[in-house]
Amino acid sequence: MDREEAFEALLELHGEVDREAARLTTRHAERLECRRGCSACCIDELTVFEVEAERIRRHAAAILDAPPGPAGGCAFLDAGGACRVYADRPYVCRTQGLPLAWFEEGPDDDIVQRRTICELNDEGEPLESLDKDEVWLLGPNELGLQRLQQAFGGDQARVALRDLFSTQNAPPPAGDGA
Repeated sequence: MDREEAFEALLELHGEVDREAARLTTRHAERLECRRGCSACCIDELTVFEVEAERIRRHAAAILDAPPGPAGGCAFLDAGGACRVYADRPYVCRTQGLPLAWFEEGPDDDIVQRRTICELNDEGEPLESLDKDEVWLLGPNELGLQRLQQAFGGDQARVALRDLFSTQNAPPPAGDGA
């Protein structure tokens, strides 16, 4: 798979993620507070693989020439807290707010499933009572994304979303008086 094929496969992966996230959003509609302008999960520390950064570069070039959002929040948030690259947002942003599940090694070397959800969406059925098809399983899609990154020709290093903006558009550091 060459770089362009990896990029096209990323678009397909994002489409699959969107369809599954939509199903889970419908299932959990009563508990989800996530909607346009809710940006509690949209923080500066978010990073993406180069293949996803390339999607933003290709489809949101005009935004990258504008100033980023204020430090602390995601650089792609507008003044109202809405995402300026929503259609081209990375994988991590496509699953925010949903009940998440993953497997890890427990204290007795056994494999246990852990679950969490955004604290804004905590009201509702206990996460432990949800069936396996009612939670977003972390792992399979992340592995697919890692494979696409390898095919795209990059290592597994990640790119901070704020670093995608032109440096000439960066706001002055806080307290600089500018």
